[in-house]
Amino acid sequence: MKENLRQSMAWLHTWSGLLTCWVLLLIFAGGTASYYQEEITFWMEPELHGVAANKAGSVDAAEMAVKALQARAPDAPRWFITLPTARNEAVRIAWTAPPPPEGAPRKRQRLKSALIDPVTGSALAEPRDTRGGQFLYRLHFDLHYMSPLWARWIVGFCAMFMLVSIISGVITHKRIFKDFFTFRPNKGQRSWLDAHNATAVLALPFHLMITYTGLVTLMFMYMPGAAQVAYKGDRDTFTEEVFPSAGKPAKKPGEAAVLAPLRPMLEQAEARWGAGGHAGQITVNHPNHANASISVTRAGGRDLSYKQPAMQFDGVTGALLASAGEQLAPPAATHGVMYGLHVARFAEPLLRALFFISGLAGYAMVATGAILWAVKSRQTQAKALKAGARIAFGTRLVEALNIGAIAGLPIAMACYFWANRLLPVGMDKRPENEIAVFFAAWGAAALLAQIKPDRAMWRLQLAAGALLFGAIPLLNVFTTSSHLGVTLVDGPSAVAWFDLTVLALGLLLGYCAKRLGRGKAAKEKAASPSSTLEVAS
Repeated sequence: MKENLRQSMAWLHTWSGLLTCWVLLLIFAGGTASYYQEEITFWMEPELHGVAANKAGSVDAAEMAVKALQARAPDAPRWFITLPTARNEAVRIAWTAPPPPEGAPRKRQRLKSALIDPVTGSALAEPRDTRGGQFLYRLHFDLHYMSPLWARWIVGFCAMFMLVSIISGVITHKRIFKDFFTFRPNKGQRSWLDAHNATAVLALPFHLMITYTGLVTLMFMYMPGAAQVAYKGDRDTFTEEVFPSAGKPAKKPGEAAVLAPLRPMLEQAEARWGAGGHAGQITVNHPNHANASISVTRAGGRDLSYKQPAMQFDGVTGALLASAGEQLAPPAATHGVMYGLHVARFAEPLLRALFFISGLAGYAMVATGAILWAVKSRQTQAKALKAGARIAFGTRLVEALNIGAIAGLPIAMACYFWANRLLPVGMDKRPENEIAVFFAAWGAAALLAQIKPDRAMWRLQLAAGALLFGAIPLLNVFTTSSHLGVTLVDGPSAVAWFDLTVLALGLLLGYCAKRLGRGKAAKEKAASPSSTLEVAS
């Protein structure tokens, strides 16, 4: 250990951050994009850009959805209805396929879905098959291409290290708020430290909140012992009390019966939830049978909690069977708020934008910290390098991983959006191919960085990311009819904001690449062997 507490915390801060920083960059990139996952998905489904603005109330839209389901899947064992919101104008209906005849081999039941106009009930143009923003959302905790269980353990491990790094960094930096207002450009290591401090302090409450609540979302997986002891292994009772649902699962289908009108149930639910409370999700179990049941869940965004109240009705008589989630026990309510803070579905546009900017600051904080370690390591080896010695393997590895993660991830994300526009619409397994392009681009960037982790590689990859992101609005001109020339005037606004955001990100990456060139020109006379960014600040 070091001589005093602050020095010990500095050592802890350095290594707890460095050992997990490249996974944290992926988590921050996917998590930050997730604040706009619905808008990203909408952008990646250009066939829906002509959908008229929603003019139907939730009750009218739900009735229209039931009519559509009666026409498409009257024999399905379960229906799902997702009602329109301010961020998603269409109604999504889904249903499970009827079970196979008795004695026939059973297959995994897959959902079939469709989008309908909430006013007319007519089917909308079938959008291209894509995972959209959902891929980026799940990427930040499932990591793709691996077991979700192992992925969540890895993410939890890195999040715990992140929390340790944040707390130890606050303890280490005795002038943290004073130095937030200090930035000294073109000072090498000092400039990177200033940038690291500024991005860390700028969104320090956000960094603490998002890291801690991220751990809380999976707390029952990481720490199952308390629940197992308190409930003596009775997982069903634990699940029912901690994650209450409206009513018990319905029994097997019985004789045929007419489904009760949906309007009185929705009106009763919305009256109970009060002003502003309206239905968001509807599940119909065993429609058109005597034991049908209908669960109505309130739309999110009304409060901080992720958990929303639900009511279950008899599907034939319309009688209220059960309600849940209106009065949660303090631990369950706390868990719901923590979860809600992490996913931020309650956030209005301005607050959502602040969350997004804070996420970008988190990405920059981790990136500048990793670069700072490489710069310091280079400086400690400066004399040996001037004498002709080779750079240490660990330093070279960190520099290569920095390029592959910091500059390579924007390339991968931009390629994911390009693939959405350029891959054939009818391609088999199209979502998987879009995702494969993401990882192929990221892998190529990481491999090139390992071959030659120098300043030229930094410039090349940053410039590539700038070009790929900045050209997305131009790509829209040639592949869709909803480009900026149209969307800035007639909408949809979500598509316009997406194009403007990726253009801004491209300009930012281009500025970073240009700064690298200026730093190189300014330091050529020093004939330094450094290949890191110490003179590019």
